[in-house]
Amino acid sequence: MSTTLYDTDFNAWTLDQAARLRQAGGSGAKASGLDWDNIAEEIESMARSERSEIENRLTQLLFHLAKLAWCADQPPRRGWKVTVNEQRRGLQRVLTASPSLRHHPATILADCWATARDRTEADLNLPENTLPETCPWSLDDQVLNQAWLPPSP
Repeated sequence: MSTTLYDTDFNAWTLDQAARLRQAGGSGAKASGLDWDNIAEEIESMARSERSEIENRLTQLLFHLAKLAWCADQPPRRGWKVTVNEQRRGLQRVLTASPSLRHHPATILADCWATARDRTEADLNLPENTLPETCPWSLDDQVLNQAWLPPSP
């Protein structure tokens, strides 16, 4: 059984297939009655969906890491740690399925941190600008590292 791009990188496959559909749509294939442009658009939306999932998971991950770092309350900490682990595993699944997106978290880290920072300050009832403006943790060595958690306050 041969391995295809679909099997090794779903994101790259969706973008490739959308491009091929657009090319086929312009080469007389319209006689088949298929709506090539919209089919291509729908396939591209699958790639956008994967990028969106990465953004959502990274924001949730940063939000819960920040709560662990800035809140000393004990009762919710266990749940926050569970969420951190779930988001890390989910991110790893998406990045494994679509290796072409492995650099995407680095490109959206600042935006995800800004959202997580605002949510953390609101959730913990902290004054604005309590948390640093830029993410205080490295992406690979800390945020995505299954073994790392921020120190308790």
